[in-house]
Amino acid sequence: MVLNQESFQVQDSKTGADLTRNILLQIISEQEALGHGTLLTNQVLQQLIRFYGDSMQGMMSQYLEQSIATFIDQQERIREQMQNMIGAANPLNMMNKIADQNMAMWNIFTPPEGEDHTEKKASNDAENAKDDK
Repeated sequence: MVLNQESFQVQDSKTGADLTRNILLQIISEQEALGHGTLLTNQVLQQLIRFYGDSMQGMMSQYLEQSIATFIDQQERIREQMQNMIGAANPLNMMNKIADQNMAMWNIFTPPEGEDHTEKKASNDAENAKDDK
């Protein structure tokens, strides 16, 4: 549901208490434990904990929400930029581009299909030699 960006709420069946945050935190904890690439390093977690009880706690919460929302808005552009950086740094991609450029240059100097300039030149030379006799 989270991945599909569906809004949901988890409630305790007996008390009706909202358990959504606890469940989401549990999912994050499980994902971090599975090693799916940590988003929340020890340093980040320690810094977040330091904000609890601080007068800036509310501002930090808003800042994090806005930062993540902005990041999501820019995510596609960031992916394209990363792909371009990775592609540019890949020697195989660079060699393929060079080979494509070389083939394009070669094709400029290659006669169109069906025309062979060397045969025409030899044929013309032979005809000129007959005319000279």
